[in-house]
Amino acid sequence: MTSLLGDSDSSGSTRPSGTAHAQNLVCARCGTPADGPQPTWSCSVENGARHYFCDSCARANIRAIEGRLDSAWW
Repeated sequence: MTSLLGDSDSSGSTRPSGTAHAQNLVCARCGTPADGPQPTWSCSVENGARHYFCDSCARANIRAIEGRLDSAWW
């Protein structure tokens, strides 16, 4: 990845991946809370916002997810 001049990726100002969201993950579809990082959950970026889906919701809507439909269409 290329950075703009003065926007170095090695500046140390970014937090490790997943640390901010791991504490307060909630399924965007059914509202199931997660106690910590959930490797089996699905993440979707819709209109620039991240949406996390629990195992059950992801399995029930896998065709829509693979078809890249926004969750509003499920």
